[in-house]
Amino acid sequence: MIIYALLGLTLLLAFVSLRLIWKAGSRPLRVSYSYLVAGISLGLFLYLYGTWVYLSIYANYLFGILALLFLFTGIFRKKNKAAVAPASWRFRANLLMSMLLLGLTVLYFTGTTGSSDVVSLSFPFKKGNYFVLQGGKGLPTNVFHFSLRGAVYAMDIVKLNQYGGRADKVFSKRLSDYEIFGDTLYAPCNGRIVRAYSNNPDNIPPNMKRGPKNTNQVLLETDSTYIFMGHLQMNSVLVRDGQEVVAGQPLACIGNSGFSTEPHLHIQVHRRQEGIPWYLGRPMYIHFNGEGYLLNEVIHNR
Repeated sequence: MIIYALLGLTLLLAFVSLRLIWKAGSRPLRVSYSYLVAGISLGLFLYLYGTWVYLSIYANYLFGILALLFLFTGIFRKKNKAAVAPASWRFRANLLMSMLLLGLTVLYFTGTTGSSDVVSLSFPFKKGNYFVLQGGKGLPTNVFHFSLRGAVYAMDIVKLNQYGGRADKVFSKRLSDYEIFGDTLYAPCNGRIVRAYSNNPDNIPPNMKRGPKNTNQVLLETDSTYIFMGHLQMNSVLVRDGQEVVAGQPLACIGNSGFSTEPHLHIQVHRRQEGIPWYLGRPMYIHFNGEGYLLNEVIHNR
């Protein structure tokens, strides 16, 4: 199961990062700085990109605290003055890895899409803590959506439980174990419903063989944009084609229909351009309540 593999890889690399920082702290800086830089850069990468939410977002915070503790402890630790510099191949490997990871860290914030059109929406849920499971400004943070009809700014959103996880287990085949399943989706702005249906059954995780054409959805149109919201629960859509809606009006419930391995909301926005399908319009980066969010960020909705 890919979820266990990704979580296991995150935990393994976290151990490697801490070990590199701890190792560097036992040696003089002149012979250990390549280990130190490698450990810090790997730690930064994992803090931003790690799949901690499959366990709990609090595990990420704990990792960050441990990394800082190891770093500052190393300043005061007794140094092994007899330690020698790493072999040249290891030194070069450490620096090469550090450059790659630091580059990915910068790209986490900047993305690869350059300047983007921004759309401001109301957050489409009520109170709770939500999490950007997939999202960002193109590559590398939004790699899954990058090839989906230009959905470079699309977001997948899940809800967090009191333990900081998106489900009661790391992986579950029971839809009710996922915190967002059945959560009410509200209109993020005023507009007109272009398409709305929910006659497709919800997938049992991780089965998603029904594909994207069987996604229960609401497509909302404004004077300048199209807002697509998918993976809705079967028979939950409350609006109809052509209906005018206002921001905050209930639209449907979150499910697991279509090309989806677990319950979540998929949302993407495109500039309205006459003569072309909505999904070919210029993609737009979403701000919720005036704030933009990236991969693995928590949305505290009060």
